[in-house]
Amino acid sequence: MDAIDRKIIAELQRDGRQSITDLAERVKLSISPCHRRLRELERQGVITGYRAVLNPTALGLGFETLVFVTMRDAIKESLEAFEAAVGKVPNITLAQRLFGDPDYLLRVVAADLSHFQQLYDEQLSTLPGVQRLNTTLVMKQIVNDRPLPL
Repeated sequence: MDAIDRKIIAELQRDGRQSITDLAERVKLSISPCHRRLRELERQGVITGYRAVLNPTALGLGFETLVFVTMRDAIKESLEAFEAAVGKVPNITLAQRLFGDPDYLLRVVAADLSHFQQLYDEQLSTLPGVQRLNTTLVMKQIVNDRPLPL
């Protein structure tokens, strides 16, 4: 990856909807070489997709929690079952396996406290292999979905 490739991905992080013509102009390439580089970055897995960034509050999901999960054990089957189940809960917007204790961090969005309690009781507390859930409320987003430093 060279400096031009880095300019391309920096521009796309800033605005993923721009046309190939605009992108080529911004990175000082003609359209064909810019398009070839873009497709190669996609093929190599540097660019993994494109999406709209949505405002959860505008969609009625303004209540956010972080849930720390401690597992009963760390055997492969238990972790795989937990991770597969987490992948099926649409209100979990981030799931990370951690070193040490706790074992996982989940970001969960809900409409309000009542909705979160329902999610907690019906889905989170029934996740396989869980020993303990520790929840904290998000007061304010300071940095969210920041572009990667290049």
